[in-house]
Amino acid sequence: MQLIVATRNAHKTREIDQILGSTVVVQDLTDHPEISEIVESGESFEENAKLKATAVSKQLPGLVIADDSGLEVEALKGAPGIHSARYAGPNASDQEKIAKLLQQLARAGAKSDRRRARFRCVLAVAREGLVLAMFEGMVEGKIAEQPRGLHGFGYDPIFIPDGFEETFAELPHELKNNISHRAKAIRKLKAKLPRFYGEV
Repeated sequence: MQLIVATRNAHKTREIDQILGSTVVVQDLTDHPEISEIVESGESFEENAKLKATAVSKQLPGLVIADDSGLEVEALKGAPGIHSARYAGPNASDQEKIAKLLQQLARAGAKSDRRRARFRCVLAVAREGLVLAMFEGMVEGKIAEQPRGLHGFGYDPIFIPDGFEETFAELPHELKNNISHRAKAIRKLKAKLPRFYGEV
């Protein structure tokens, strides 16, 4: 089974590949410079995932998956949400995004008991421009006082999942890939993949 991930984010591709395992061959858009960047103009994770999956599946054969994911912080009224990737500007580094989020929490006076947050991931599966299915994963937690850990990417260094003292960036890849929002959505996808390939 093969599928294309509608991303050029190597971290994301590697994570999806690790979660799906050796039975699935995972490719991304790195080898397809002819496909231009897709504007995430939707107003929800669902809309953005569908936009990316359908746009790429019209240009490449086979099964295409696209996810839109982000961090929702309660004290910031759900921000950064769908703007997670561009929270500190279109070309901001992970460190800059984290710095802005911690700054906003400090400005909101969010002490330790007001730092609840969740990571959400919505995954769209498409073929030839048609959405075949949608999957969602979520993990609840809180925001750390400062970044910790060297693993992961994005907001991983400041997100502490419920039941743990460590941030996502401090946990081993295997453990994070078992409990993360993306892992939950990808596992739901994996269970349905044979159906998409006509093997059931």
